[in-house]
Amino acid sequence: MRAPLFALLLGLVACLPSLAADGALVNRMRGHPSPYLAMHADDPVAWQDLNAAVLERARREGKLVLLSIGYFTCHWCHVMQRESFRNREIAALLNRYFIPVKVDRELEPALDARMMEFAESSRGQGGWPLNVFLTPQGYPLFAALYAPPAEFKEILTRLNELWTKDRAALMRLAAAEAGGGKGPGKAKIDGAEARRYANALLDAVAANADDINGGFGDQSKFPSVPQLEFLLARHVARPDAKLAAFLDLTLGNMASLGLHDELGGGFFRYSVDPTWKTPHFEKMLCDNALLARLYLRSARVLKQPRYEQIAAETLEFMERELKHPDGGYIAALSAVDDQNIEGGYYLWSDAELRKLLSPDELKIARSAWGMTDAAPFDAGHLPMHAREAAEVARQVGKTPAALREQLASAASKLRAARAQRALPRDTKVLAGWNGLALTALVEAAQITGDPRYRQRAEALHGVLATHFWDGKSLRRAVSAGLPAGSVALEDYAYVGEALVAFGALSGREVDFALARHVIDDGWRRFYGKQGWRLSESALVAGRADDDAVVDGPLPSPSATLIAATLELAERSSDNALRQRALGALNSGHAQLAADPFWHATHIAVMLDAQ
Repeated sequence: MRAPLFALLLGLVACLPSLAADGALVNRMRGHPSPYLAMHADDPVAWQDLNAAVLERARREGKLVLLSIGYFTCHWCHVMQRESFRNREIAALLNRYFIPVKVDRELEPALDARMMEFAESSRGQGGWPLNVFLTPQGYPLFAALYAPPAEFKEILTRLNELWTKDRAALMRLAAAEAGGGKGPGKAKIDGAEARRYANALLDAVAANADDINGGFGDQSKFPSVPQLEFLLARHVARPDAKLAAFLDLTLGNMASLGLHDELGGGFFRYSVDPTWKTPHFEKMLCDNALLARLYLRSARVLKQPRYEQIAAETLEFMERELKHPDGGYIAALSAVDDQNIEGGYYLWSDAELRKLLSPDELKIARSAWGMTDAAPFDAGHLPMHAREAAEVARQVGKTPAALREQLASAASKLRAARAQRALPRDTKVLAGWNGLALTALVEAAQITGDPRYRQRAEALHGVLATHFWDGKSLRRAVSAGLPAGSVALEDYAYVGEALVAFGALSGREVDFALARHVIDDGWRRFYGKQGWRLSESALVAGRADDDAVVDGPLPSPSATLIAATLELAERSSDNALRQRALGALNSGHAQLAADPFWHATHIAVMLDAQ
């Protein structure tokens, strides 16, 4: 995975905007190491990489920049590409009046987080594709998500008219949105204050909880791992039957219904409905690593052995489907199959089921996997864990052992047929996400004692220590054999956490020493007088540093790095290290008070550190 020398030349060339003979920009995406960016190579839009030269051209020509952010497994990103970015009329507008820039969110997580924050604050919602229009000075001005071609064309036309008419007022408006943090507080946590935040978070959880289906909200459902981990830890600290019941409802439905792949293991990204039955079909390493860890912990706390089995299946899915030949785990599997059908890889028509399974197998499979009614998807049925084997056995007059044998035969036949299908893969290997995977493997080794997990953890630790850490700094990603992306706070946080966990597993001082090097470098690069920076350098202006970075689908990187630092400080009896971590932890109080639900990890660390 070490990059050849010509990668350095490629990096230098990438710093220059690509021009046609007449000075017009041309599409820069051909041959890009990012699968997502490379798929835009044939768009008539003159896509550029984000760099200083592109922004300088925007300033020189007085044009707005379209920062279009997406990722390889994003269904609506593919739709908008097909409908708008390959529409020559729309492309002509973009190329004439704007500087169009394409970004892979997985290579630029800090930029993506800032732009998502802007979208959510300015329009009340976020998502991908995320299209943010920037002033030439790099300030976000307007955000748009997926839009049909006519609507997107209208946005472009109207923005250009407003920009032409009164660009000075728009520039002032955009620049006024920038803010900043206050920096570290005293290196002592007020226990009573931490408990107030925790109680406010529990109130926010109760207000958002779906007591019928589990999870949070009444529309799309995400796993919400940071919040669920907080609830699990609170139940450990102070057992609560109602809280345990909600956790069991949520975890049970996530594992039994459409979010979980019953045949192949692993979890899909999220459910588009509130009942967990209609998944958005991409599978991502980060989600599966976090969920494997959550189910491992939940199995012991809630005394549910099935959750440990779910965790084991998830880790086996990662090893089987996401393992990179050169080591580490790739980023994701696409939601759309090679026939451009969302979920097609996982769905079964009635005709396919009848062809592949015997009549007896089909009967029990329909009952056990919830496929008795009409297919809910255009491409067919999604097998789910609808009924326990004992219940189905009673229905069909078989012993549970005989039924499980037939059900296993049916599953084996469908898996074999599925293996003949094709599913696009995002083969980037991301440092931070592999850090999450290493933490999950370490916990699996510690909790189960299975030597396979320790062996996998050893191998992944070696990849992170040699391919991603050069002795001085981390790299963000390797894609197509080349370094890619800009290293971010989340990389240092998740890798640092994993290295500390691995040190505890191995017991070797050299492993703790590596963890200390990475964590110290993370603080040096990403923490300052005004708090946390998500990235080292910001071509895009937007908001300044934060005192507490929010939880998203992934845990807060600032809180994660603080927690890893505190653990390392305790093991080494390093009071200076502890003081630094506590000062950063004792900050961001206005954010915690205003929105505790999205600061669950930070509040959890405060409770542990008081």
